[in-house]
Amino acid sequence: MLKHLRLENFKSWQRLDLKMAPFTGLFGTNSSGKSAILQYLLLLKQTTKATDRKLVMDFGGAHSYVALGGFRDVIFGHDTSLPLGAEIVWSRKDELVLKNPLDGGEVARGNTLTFRHTVRQSDKGLLTVENMSYQLGPTAFYLKKKEGKKGYQLLTENPLDKKFRFKTSKGRKWPLPGPEKGYLFPNEINFYYQNAGFLHELPHALGQLAEGIHYLGPLREWPHRQYAWSGQEPGDVGKRGELAIAALLGARKKGRYISRGRGQKKQTLEERVATWLKELGLIHSFRLLQIGEREDLFEVRVKKTASSAEVLLTEVGFGVSQILPVLTLCYFVPEGSVLLLEQPEIHLHPSVQAGLADVFIDAIKFRKIQIVLESHSEYLLTRLLRRIGEGQLPSDQIALHFCEFDASHSLLRNIQVDDYGFVQNWPSGFFGDSFGEMTAHQKAALKRKLENSVA
Repeated sequence: MLKHLRLENFKSWQRLDLKMAPFTGLFGTNSSGKSAILQYLLLLKQTTKATDRKLVMDFGGAHSYVALGGFRDVIFGHDTSLPLGAEIVWSRKDELVLKNPLDGGEVARGNTLTFRHTVRQSDKGLLTVENMSYQLGPTAFYLKKKEGKKGYQLLTENPLDKKFRFKTSKGRKWPLPGPEKGYLFPNEINFYYQNAGFLHELPHALGQLAEGIHYLGPLREWPHRQYAWSGQEPGDVGKRGELAIAALLGARKKGRYISRGRGQKKQTLEERVATWLKELGLIHSFRLLQIGEREDLFEVRVKKTASSAEVLLTEVGFGVSQILPVLTLCYFVPEGSVLLLEQPEIHLHPSVQAGLADVFIDAIKFRKIQIVLESHSEYLLTRLLRRIGEGQLPSDQIALHFCEFDASHSLLRNIQVDDYGFVQNWPSGFFGDSFGEMTAHQKAALKRKLENSVA
């Protein structure tokens, strides 16, 4: 689970210090920097998946999770002389133990890790990592550029075995190269040192974190009358939700079941999605049917009420097709995954927006899913606060933030919520000025009434 994200000079964020929780909500005005936070996490994900090890950052293209252009496009103020810095703190379910391969002594142990790096662009336009570090528990490992010299140096701090030192190999060595892909220790490190082989487990842990990040954007696919399926199971539902039906069919083929808590009957993914669609008041029933004898062609059939005719998904309200990828993603991805959701409430009635909060609470509670949400929905937030007040969601399971743009850079304000779901520091204009609008309406109506009575 992501616990903290710090950024320096990334897009509109000169400084970002973001505390994260199982539910992390990002609210604020348009162009206030909310999306940039999600974009950095997607930048990390696609960089870890890149095949070119010499690439420092994969800024993406047309078919990437996010297309960010180049370093000039992501650096604060487009000032390429500035460094881009990042720090990510996350926790693992299982403890990671690093041992000295020479004597078996423990070098580091823990389930909380921290990754830091600083990236710069040279005068020739080449990206380099100035320094990179990993921390596991109290023990840190640094790869730093040598001042005034070629190459990098490897250092450690606070190893559990106080006698531990990196032991150099015999023979002549060229200068140690820098990190690969912005987060990997170079392969040469195993030739330079006799006991540094365990270091690869640290970037591997970061890669596992990135692999578990799944993104669903605000612009989702329109419903189709028919859905072709190759028979393969996708990794998630796609950034536009275009793979939601394939995910449902893949889960069906593998016979997956979803736990609903102690004493509750398990459900298939299709059953869980259908249950939520019904509980949210959108439709009565939901079915995926094979078309004729074609094994690769399916259609989605729904009933709006118990007594209504069964129709295709294209013949009911647009909101059903828009929420379908959200529900599917919450229950399809592996337990412990991190979901990045942009405006999941789009095209949904206020009552359904509120109901989304209950979906997310359920996914957090029973599937240990972490949700990082960008939203403009006061209905969703109000339901979350209500559930905290009812004791269904502990206040320490939620981290709310308000983003705003101040002249030249984005600012983050942490929203304080007490154990009863009351916000202690509502920012001005958090969801616009509904009270002001109501007051202005009443004044205008009263003025017109007086004018009409005089006439």
